Amino acid sequence: MKKYELTDETNELGLFRIKACRDIPLSGVKAGDLGGFIESEKNLNHNGNCWVSGDAWVFGDAWVFGDAWVFGDAWVSGNAWVFGDAWVFGDAWVSGNAKIENKSDVVCISNVGSENGTLTMFKTITGIGVTRGCFRGSYNEFIEKVKKHHGDNDHGRFYLEIAQLLHNKIISGF
Repeated sequence: MKKYELTDETNELGLFRIKACRDIPLSGVKAGDLGGFIESEKNLNHNGNCWVSGDAWVFGDAWVFGDAWVFGDAWVSGNAWVFGDAWVFGDAWVSGNAKIENKSDVVCISNVGSENGTLTMFKTITGIGVTRGCFRGSYNEFIEKVKKHHGDNDHGRFYLEIAQLLHNKIISGF
């Protein structure tokens, strides 16, 4: 039996809201519950307990499977894979070649920088990816951008300190 079906409701990107066809106990989903938005059935596996809920979006070549859960206002796109017992939520944007398998593979902190935005770091196939505002790139690219844009001002020092802390958390898995 299919886990979900695409509804006629779409968002501004043309992604389809999903509706559960059966109960998914681990995610607390009941048959008939509405979920988040996906581009097509290639984005969310029908097996396992994985689910997309709330206003979360999964699109592009991104794939959610296993027991992973994407919820809140999170976006998963590009070639990102979210699986295992990973949770992606809040204002997180996971994209590119992300490889989120466990809860410790992605971390977000809100109200940072001059715009009080959300900084998201996540494991990728080749290292660590970062999103913050309009920035999307690797950890090293982020560090260089901060140094160039902020220099040694308060925001720059804070970004560098918090980036190192989040980097260490993802690497160590604590």
